[in-house]
Amino acid sequence: MNLTISGHHLEVTPALREYVLTKLDRVTRHFDQVVDINVLLSVEKLKEKERRQKAEVTLHVKGKDIFVEQSHEDLYAAIDMLMDKLDRQVCRHKDKVQDHHHASAKRIAESAP
Repeated sequence: MNLTISGHHLEVTPALREYVLTKLDRVTRHFDQVVDINVLLSVEKLKEKERRQKAEVTLHVKGKDIFVEQSHEDLYAAIDMLMDKLDRQVCRHKDKVQDHHHASAKRIAESAP
């Protein structure tokens, strides 16, 4: 799994990098077929004050790209809300990928010799 954490108008400190990594553990624990993760943390200069800190994630899994973005006045809160959204989307994608069509017990009994 390739992981890229970058900042736009912002220096990504080791504490910020560690915080993002601990939050991403929850997503990778639910779904381990992640190919690539790109995290972009930015500060918007011209937006209103309470929505300036922005976090974006592009998660590339087999067959699909999942993109999530979240803005908040606090970057850590934006990351928290972002990971909640990402976790819901990854769980939804995992449910779609899994095969839920099981053969009924009656058909299994008929096919047995």
